Amino acid sequence: MVQIDTHAPPHVSERDMIPRNLLRAMLALVLICFTIVTVARITGYPLIATPPEGKIVASRVVLLTVDTSGAATVHDADGTLIADLSPEEGGFISGVGRVIERERLKNRLPLEGPVTLIWQDTGRISIQDPSTGWSADLMGFGTGNAMAFARLLAQ
Repeated sequence: MVQIDTHAPPHVSERDMIPRNLLRAMLALVLICFTIVTVARITGYPLIATPPEGKIVASRVVLLTVDTSGAATVHDADGTLIADLSPEEGGFISGVGRVIERERLKNRLPLEGPVTLIWQDTGRISIQDPSTGWSADLMGFGTGNAMAFARLLAQ
C-alpha cells in the first residue's frame, strides 16, 4: 500500500507559473482603464456611445400583459386588442414586459400600467415606462426584435 503525504506542498514547476511580466502588464492595463474612467467622470466628459436623439414621428401608449412562457397580449390605451402573441411569436416582447414588471416590483408600483412606444425620425424605436422612468432603445437588441415593436406601432 502506498502512502501519500497530504501535508507536502504540491510541486509547481517554473513553466506552470504565470510570467511576472504578464502579471505586471495586466495590472498596468487595469490601472490605465481605472484612470481613464476616473478622469472622464471627474471632468464630465460627455457620453458618446448614446443613441442620437431625434424628433418623435409616432408614439403609442400600450398595455403589455406577459407570461413567463413567452406569450404576450398587447392592448391599446382604450383596451382594444392590438396583438395576442403565442410563446413563439411574443418572446422578445414578453421579455421586455418582464423587465418592466421587475422594475415596477423594485419600485413597489402596481404591475399593470401603460408604456409608451416611440419611433423617432432617426429610425430608432424605444419603449418608456412613465411609472418608473425606465426606458430602452430597442434597436440595441437587433433589427428583428425592434421590428416586433414596430409592428405594434404600425397597427
